[in-house]
Amino acid sequence: MTEQELQQLRRQKWGQDDKSIRTLAEARAFMDRVGFCLMYPQRNLAPMPSFIGAFVGAETGLPDWQHAFEDPRAADATDLMVRLLRERLAFEANYLDANNPFLLAASVFPYFYALVGERNPKQAPQPGPRSPYSQLSCDVYALIHRDGPVSKQKLLEKIRGGLSTAVLDTALAELWSKLRITRVDYRADEGSIWDVLYRWAPDAVHEGIQLSVPEALSALLSKYLDSVIAIEQTELETLFGQFAPRSKVRDAVNALLSARELSFTPLGGRSLLQIAPEKEPLPVVAPRQAVP
Repeated sequence: MTEQELQQLRRQKWGQDDKSIRTLAEARAFMDRVGFCLMYPQRNLAPMPSFIGAFVGAETGLPDWQHAFEDPRAADATDLMVRLLRERLAFEANYLDANNPFLLAASVFPYFYALVGERNPKQAPQPGPRSPYSQLSCDVYALIHRDGPVSKQKLLEKIRGGLSTAVLDTALAELWSKLRITRVDYRADEGSIWDVLYRWAPDAVHEGIQLSVPEALSALLSKYLDSVIAIEQTELETLFGQFAPRSKVRDAVNALLSARELSFTPLGGRSLLQIAPEKEPLPVVAPRQAVP
């Protein structure tokens, strides 16, 4: 495989080959094919498909999140993405870059939940010196749990003390990063709509709780390699190291290599990981007939 062939395979897999997605069914098929993606392309991360790239059907001339407000295509792509969220066909997570939505297909979301979500989601978060939750985030959670789905605008109105939007965003991010809450809709007059995740998607959360970290990592690694075609192991470890300890990522890669589910392929002096190609079946040889 050459670098040019690798890029062409990625364009086809990522929907950047002039076949733009426009319908909900097409968007769902794209998400199921790639597993997870960013909303907008981002250069400082490992290779990853973007939802806007599939919406436009190209890999060039795409807006990044800093300039999305200037591009009418971004608004249309966001509307389609929100439809996926409403129908629970995809989920959004606060990872990699808070300004660039990280989207996961419903089919792979339980594996991601197993890595970063709470194992006892029905227990309300509590503040404390060792807790990842501030008092404000716990208060916000209690409000969403009581009144959700609820918009950010209504949260600002209900929380006393002249709370600023920036401070509320910090509290929401704390809860979102542990998948306590999820964004389920967006309305132009109210902004983002939030709900408690285990109430919004109980089956996905229950499935995630039952999965072990090695099992979840193996599934997500395999899905990512199927999407990216081939990648250096260091890039893989850097990306997944944001979801799990790098030592566990390395263990999962080694386990997949030992099971011969992954293999290495040379490319331009580099050695890239890929899904192991299927072995061709051995030819069937007819038994020799005895000479009379």
